[in-house]
Amino acid sequence: MADVVLRGPVTGPRRLGQLPAEASSFVGRAAELAGIAALLGSARMVTVTGTAGVGKTRVSLRAATAAADQFPDGAWLVDLGTVTDPGLLTASVAVALGLPQTDETALHAKLRGRRLLLILDTCEHLVDECAAFADALLRAAPGVTLLATSRQPLDAQGEHTFPVLPLSAESDATELFAQRAAAVVPGFAVTPRNRHDVVRLCRLLDGIPLAIELAAVRLRALPLPELVSQLESGMGTLALSRRGSSPRHQTLRAAVQWSYDRCTEAERALWERLSVFGGSFDAAGAEQVCAGGPLAREQVIHTLIGLVDKSVLRRDDAAPARYLLPGAAREFGTERLAAADERERYLNRLTRYCLAAARRLDEPLRAVGGGDQVAAVRGLRAEHANLMAALDFALGPDETPAEVVPPAAAAPADVVRRRLGVELAVRLTGYWMISGLLEDGGRWLGRAADALPQTVPERMRALAARGRLATFRGDLTGAIADIRESIRLAGQDDGPGLDTGRGYLYLNLALTLDGRFDEAQQAGEMARELLNEPDERFFSGGSGGVVPPRRTGSFFSGGSGGVVPPRRTGSFFSGGSGGVVPPRRASLIGLEAQLGYGHQLAGQAAEALACCDRGLAMLAGDDSERWVSGYLHLVAGLAEAQLPGRERTSGTSLSQALTGAHELGDIVGMAYAIEAIGWQAARRGRHERSAWLLGAADRLWAKIGCRLSGSVLAEQSRQRAVQAAREALGERRYSAARSHGGALDLAAVVVGAADQAFDPRVQRDGDPGDGSHGNAGSGAGPQAAGPAAVLTRREREIAELVATGLSNREVAGRLFISKRTVDAHVEHIFGKLGISSRVQLTVLIASPGQAIATVD
Repeated sequence: MADVVLRGPVTGPRRLGQLPAEASSFVGRAAELAGIAALLGSARMVTVTGTAGVGKTRVSLRAATAAADQFPDGAWLVDLGTVTDPGLLTASVAVALGLPQTDETALHAKLRGRRLLLILDTCEHLVDECAAFADALLRAAPGVTLLATSRQPLDAQGEHTFPVLPLSAESDATELFAQRAAAVVPGFAVTPRNRHDVVRLCRLLDGIPLAIELAAVRLRALPLPELVSQLESGMGTLALSRRGSSPRHQTLRAAVQWSYDRCTEAERALWERLSVFGGSFDAAGAEQVCAGGPLAREQVIHTLIGLVDKSVLRRDDAAPARYLLPGAAREFGTERLAAADERERYLNRLTRYCLAAARRLDEPLRAVGGGDQVAAVRGLRAEHANLMAALDFALGPDETPAEVVPPAAAAPADVVRRRLGVELAVRLTGYWMISGLLEDGGRWLGRAADALPQTVPERMRALAARGRLATFRGDLTGAIADIRESIRLAGQDDGPGLDTGRGYLYLNLALTLDGRFDEAQQAGEMARELLNEPDERFFSGGSGGVVPPRRTGSFFSGGSGGVVPPRRTGSFFSGGSGGVVPPRRASLIGLEAQLGYGHQLAGQAAEALACCDRGLAMLAGDDSERWVSGYLHLVAGLAEAQLPGRERTSGTSLSQALTGAHELGDIVGMAYAIEAIGWQAARRGRHERSAWLLGAADRLWAKIGCRLSGSVLAEQSRQRAVQAAREALGERRYSAARSHGGALDLAAVVVGAADQAFDPRVQRDGDPGDGSHGNAGSGAGPQAAGPAAVLTRREREIAELVATGLSNREVAGRLFISKRTVDAHVEHIFGKLGISSRVQLTVLIASPGQAIATVD
């Protein structure tokens, strides 16, 4: 063979038939290499696909090198990146093979008896030509296998596609950055101190290896925290660059431009418009936001599929029906859309799309029976990043005070945009609460309150909502101030009405949590009075609307003076014959839960239960409601625990509260319910259970920002449970159980908490089983490990890993054994130690007095 030297895409010179050596270290991709190797052993046409810069060529060359023994006549690389004339495809292959430039027929004749691997690198700009070439070659030369890299499949006959995805930010991407950064800044290493910044950077760059390598070069000039900060604040990733590689890989802009140039006009238009989404989106969202002009609504789906095929978009791994536009592609689309002066138009459309999604949750929460709360919450969580993008656009820059441009001086379009933003922020109040995003929601509502400071209704509603979130966050002083101001503004706007009534409803809870029960009672009385007033402004059906009867009894009366559920004669929003209940009644039901909680905190259990019973009666027949009903069950469970002989019903109520909150995804509701079940466990002497439940609740409280909404009385109940558990278990065992609870998966916490919330038939953790509290220190925790508690060295190793909070699958990965093997070992360990839970194992391992023998 002639000793011809060609230029390789990975390093410098190479000999014919030799794949280029790697110029830098190779990180991760074990699963991808195994998958491609398997395909090369069974298929004759494999196309490795992926977005720009994801590493298709590196992975393919590594896989080809590993498979070289299967091909006696070698593996041959053809770089098509510089081939712009489709007519030169065959000639380029011939040159790479060391053959004279020839036609297709002669090339087939040369290869007919060969067993080789032919690698066609960078095919996306020659898709049709490469597909035809592959089809003809595979028919003519049965010993040839083709491995192609392309940003889109070739759709050739017999083709097997293998997608290469971005690297995981937490593992392989971090390792790649560490290695490339060390080459730029000698001594650089990922440490516990800087790991968070490295992971953030890798996430910002979507785990794209090219982007990570380009960013590492910037460490010559910028410290890591500043580099991350600049990327977060909008420093263009497209400008990241390096020298010495192929032109399309020297900058991210060049790599993305290469993809853009391969797109049709419709695909380019959709790409640009999709850049307004802050996160993932589904096909329906793309249609609603992006259709228009030359891109008809019915074309959007077909065009979207084209962008997926070209690796511009990718499916969201967490939600296969949704799509993602990677960061560099989004930045490129944003620039193009802004250059066409179209960005504001499509951001407005995104804002209206998000507002419609927010209404789908807000209306079922405000008008009981108005829709599926669970589906609406899930829908909003999927749209979270888009909601943030819409709010940021609609409310204007955070650093520019809205007072500088008052509504009277603002352009009409700006006023409309701000009003949309204020409504969106207020409509998301329930979402913020359910998701535990109280601080984030408060910040957005603060911006909403300042967006139109001279427009009373918008500011009033934003302040009321911000006060509501501050109440649950434990900022009771700030909450009361915001809510009182909203009540004042509501009276200025149009006299007492629904907004004023809702203001007093919010004030009642804030004052209750602050321990000001007399003032809370007065606020509750005002709320009930106003919420029972008919207000035709809120009814589109005129006299056919719902007119709730006035309440004539005393405020805390549980008799005939109680609230009578209003008759439903029309639809609140349409005036028709539907079953939607007005917001007034929904607020009245919520008021019953709040009044009940006030009674419970004050030690008036019977009165608290009467409130809960009234509220649940008003919800009778509505199986879709989860939010308010969950709090009614919670308060009922807390009140029942204060009454002798009601432990069983208390456990049932708390379990119902937890189940409903979990179905809805209500973080605050789950935290309260898990906390209350932990208190119940402590009262019954089940201190190990109490400790891990309190640990699990603390994990949720940390996300919320405040435990028990700052209520001093509720915190006293918690501290009694903590003290009892500490005294019974000892500090080390208590801390181990609490830590284990905090490390558990939320779904496992819910199952474990709801199970045995009260079941006297099961006696464990020192539960006497007779409904009495028993001795606080007797029998708590797992049984002592006696002489028979002997573990093998492997069992001991697994037991210690399980006790750290690792799942069986994680233990298997740590020890390089199968999960089935770990499952069997854990079962044997439980049997030998006489325990039945991972919590018990954690406590046992942490207990110095528990001797567990180990044998080889």
